[in-house]
Amino acid sequence: MAKSDPPLQASLPSVDRILGLAPIVALVEAHGRAVVTTGVRAVLAQLREIIGDNTGSPPDLSDKTISRRVALMVEAEARPSLRPVFNLTGTVLHTNLGRAMLPQIAIDAVAEIAMGASNLEFDLETGKRGDRDSHLEDLVCTLAGCEAATVVNNNAAAVLLVLNALALRKQVPVSRGELIEIGGAFRMPDIMARAGCKLIEVGTTNRTHAPDFEGAMGPKTAMIMKVHTSNYVVEGFTASVPEKKLAEIAHAHDVPFVVDLGAGSLVDLAQYGLPHEPTVAETLANGADLVTFSGDKLLGGPQAGIIAGRKDLIAKIKRNPMKRALRCDKMTLAALEAVLRLYQDPDRLAQHVPVIGLLSRPAQDIEAQATRLAPLLQAQLGDGMRVKMLPCQSQIGSGSLPVENLESFALAVCPDPKKRGTGRALNTLSAALRALPMAVIGRIQDDSFILDLRCLVDEAGFLAQLDQLVWDANP
Repeated sequence: MAKSDPPLQASLPSVDRILGLAPIVALVEAHGRAVVTTGVRAVLAQLREIIGDNTGSPPDLSDKTISRRVALMVEAEARPSLRPVFNLTGTVLHTNLGRAMLPQIAIDAVAEIAMGASNLEFDLETGKRGDRDSHLEDLVCTLAGCEAATVVNNNAAAVLLVLNALALRKQVPVSRGELIEIGGAFRMPDIMARAGCKLIEVGTTNRTHAPDFEGAMGPKTAMIMKVHTSNYVVEGFTASVPEKKLAEIAHAHDVPFVVDLGAGSLVDLAQYGLPHEPTVAETLANGADLVTFSGDKLLGGPQAGIIAGRKDLIAKIKRNPMKRALRCDKMTLAALEAVLRLYQDPDRLAQHVPVIGLLSRPAQDIEAQATRLAPLLQAQLGDGMRVKMLPCQSQIGSGSLPVENLESFALAVCPDPKKRGTGRALNTLSAALRALPMAVIGRIQDDSFILDLRCLVDEAGFLAQLDQLVWDANP
């Protein structure tokens, strides 16, 4: 193509003229003059580069097209980075997708506290400085059956704080079979090292016995620690020491017994047709002096780490300077308090706590939803893909009950196996679903794109945006 004529470059409108166009004026009202001006300059720079490239057709420089380009750029920049998605991966407590969904009552509590001043650290009765843990401590003690409790920003922080406060420059025996690694290569031995204590590995990977712990006890032992292996299971020729026996050994040597419970259920999940998971109350009843657990896993609340147990130990932990660095903000506390109050009515947890509701959702309900949605999704995708219902297995996720699956149903989107490039077609569809106003996240498995419907609560919202799906079945 011949080099562009100078008049084409000269025909680019000025920034001021574009800012005076009616659509851009409306854009300024919505987003502010500085943001829109930056967008206008960026679009003009793009057009100038296209004109100078000389490898394609000249760009459309009409007011309508330029205004549209600016609007798209400004709106894309204004879209929040952190935004809601449809989690159709089949993992209910998905760490990368935000883990637990909050109940509406918790969302309302956060909004109310966020809008103004609160009694976060102010005692309304005495008129003096208060303790932010006071908003939660009585609730945790009642629900877990403990003397005292404190809250930090996640369970890893809870473990770190307990170790630093109670075992600094001392030794902590832990079974080799419990030296877990959680997401992001975050390992228990590393936490212990950062906490300033020395890990004493006890037993073997698959078998640990009471005499192994007895032999590890010494004058520098600060505690015995048990870590709930919530994200894996060792099967076969195995042995572990029961909590009651570990508590007995620890107390005989006048040191506390601490259990990192991880997911930390407050109720027996078996009543909802789910596998039993050790509860906080059970663990304390077995002799644990302290239990640490998460707020945003099986509890179904916001991200938080809760430490529950003996009053004297909790008091020592709260005096540790690290406690202030790891504490929760007012919005987390408001959400967590609201969720904990729901546990005072255990008969209706499945209706009020989304995590419990999703985990206990009947498979027949999910199958009925799949039956409704399959033809609608097929109509939107057209002949390039085939949509079929598929029984599948959902996971609880976030290290909770790692080998237990939940019966579920999915929509499986399959390309024509006779055509080449099925992998590209699935990747293209996955990208197109992620590009929707509320991204749809599924998984590619067995030459199909799987949409597990267990977590699809807003069916109407899912359907409403399907007509905006733009993709090429033959990339």
